[in-house]
Amino acid sequence: MKTPVTNIADLREIARRRVPRAFFEYADRGSYDEVTLRENRRAFERLQLRQRVMQNVDHRSLGTTILGSPVSMPLAIAPTGLTGLQHGSGEILGARAAAEAGIPFCLSTVSICSIEQVRAACDTPFWFQVYVMRDRGFTRELIRRARAAQCSALMLTADLTVQGQRHREIKNGLSVPPKVTLRNLFDIMGKPRWAWSVLKAPSRSFGNLDGRIQGADSLTTLAQWIANQFDPTLNWNDLAWIREEWPGKLIIKGILDPEDARLAVEHGVDAIVVSNHGGRQLDGAPATIDVLPSIVDAVAGRTEVLFDSGITSGQDLIKALALGARAGLIGKAFLYGLGANGQAGVTQAIELIRRELSVTMALTGQRDATRISRDILWRKA
Repeated sequence: MKTPVTNIADLREIARRRVPRAFFEYADRGSYDEVTLRENRRAFERLQLRQRVMQNVDHRSLGTTILGSPVSMPLAIAPTGLTGLQHGSGEILGARAAAEAGIPFCLSTVSICSIEQVRAACDTPFWFQVYVMRDRGFTRELIRRARAAQCSALMLTADLTVQGQRHREIKNGLSVPPKVTLRNLFDIMGKPRWAWSVLKAPSRSFGNLDGRIQGADSLTTLAQWIANQFDPTLNWNDLAWIREEWPGKLIIKGILDPEDARLAVEHGVDAIVVSNHGGRQLDGAPATIDVLPSIVDAVAGRTEVLFDSGITSGQDLIKALALGARAGLIGKAFLYGLGANGQAGVTQAIELIRRELSVTMALTGQRDATRISRDILWRKA
């Protein structure tokens, strides 16, 4: 008898069985000792919800807006690298699932399917996330390609100019495109469903970088490639030329300090993403949910605040909303669904979080997702 999927943890377990270890652990694990990765989970668990009763919660509204556009719930899919190696055509499947669910999807610079491949396969505009390369001309080209694809927002990731070491990537010999070696032969042979999905996909390497960046098709390790290509000189002054290339909505991802949040506001960004990169960069940094209130207070409503790093349930999402986020982004939860069952798995992950959010709103006496406040959380002395 097939065991029913009741939460994101169930999807994670299915993905763990179906995706080769190197790619599953790329999505699942963190940097160094994974202190921040674990703290993201623990910090959510420390926050307690106030149960309220005898409230009329019959008709609940989960809809809101993100960057001025209506969405069915306060959720978006975060940019994730190597998505198409969790499941073939993963970026296309994720974008389609997000569009059907009425939420935004953000494509990564280091996606497997290119901007153009995703755009050709999807009718709904998506966001594009950009890393600034040492070759600024190529970065400009990426932004122009996103404009040509009619992407609805550009997300600049600011916290990965230098990569925190992820031990599992090195130990697993992570390579792109996937290479069959003695180390992974039996692992890949035992995952025919995954292998077939990747073989029939339109791309198996970095689609956005194909033929444009030296070494993108002969990766030794992802960390070595990033060290060679990503630009550690990125600074606030670079927003001027990025704005020249991109006149649309601009988001900065990787804000974890109130002072950086204030600087982002001063530079006129349309939204910030409060994020510790899912515990995959600075190990020992605080949980994102712990710093969210101070950042919300620092921006004082002058820009939209989105939340990333650790959302695996509707309960997590409502806690982020209570502490001032307009919406949350899911990375790992999205990839678990994708690895478990392709587009249907992504839809399942989104709907699990949607139902959990709706039920938790009812049990805390809330009817409108746009009006959730810190009052739904217990305050400890």
